[in-house]
Parts: sequence; structure tokens; C-alpha cells
Amino acid sequence: MKKVTVYDCSVIEIDKHHHEKGNLSVIENGKSIPFTVNRVFYLYDIPGGEERGAHAHKECHQFLIAASGSFDILLNDGETKRIVTLNRPYMGLHIPPGIWAGELGFSSGSVCLVLASHPYDSGDYLRDYDDFLEYIK
Repeated sequence: MKKVTVYDCSVIEIDKHHHEKGNLSVIENGKSIPFTVNRVFYLYDIPGGEERGAHAHKECHQFLIAASGSFDILLNDGETKRIVTLNRPYMGLHIPPGIWAGELGFSSGSVCLVLASHPYDSGDYLRDYDDFLEYIK
């Protein structure tokens, strides 16, 4: 497996169609993001000061969007850390497998939309940081 770094995580602008009655953004498999979406979920009603995520995946790619509000994503490849802020519903962050990621600094009323390449599989998660460091060696 090629070692991924926090710089392999890319912010991608989603197609935005402007209309005077409101904007529309579209994500299509095979066009908008670098994987096929097989699962969608979202985080909301996150109390102030709470953090989410804090795990890595072995196989699953994720694409995070601030559908409403804003939040930061702390990315960690075991050597380098990087913070990315999402605050526009037409921008998303691609997180490939092998990156430890956690969401923090949620604004009031924020919604984090997550598109995932794989269905839920508890065996794909690395939830302990020491296990993550051992896995990426």
C-alpha cells in the first residue's frame, strides 16, 4: 500500500448552478469525486465544543461537505498534521484511506454531510491512534 499523506487529501469544488431562487450543487458518481458513493450520512445537532470522527479507514474513502455552517477537519498521516476548514456547501474534502481524521470547531447549526465509498463495516475502522500508527508502518 502506498503511504498516503495529509497532502493527498484534496478540497474539491462541487459544480454549482446559480439561480436567483437559490443555488444547486450536484455530485455524480464517476464525475464529481474520485470514488463511487455507496453510503451517505450526516452529522448534525453537535453540541458546542464537541469533536467527531477521530479515526481512520483501511479501505473507505470519504468526502466531507459542510452542508450548513462550518467546521474544521484535523488530518493526520502519522507524521504531519493539517487542518482544513469547510464552510461552503459547494466545497468538499476528499479523505483517502490511511488518514486519521477528526472534525471539530462546529458552528451552531452546522451539518456535516459525508459521502463514503463503502457501506459501513466496523472492521474497516481504525479507532485507536496507536493501532493506526502500527497499521500505516
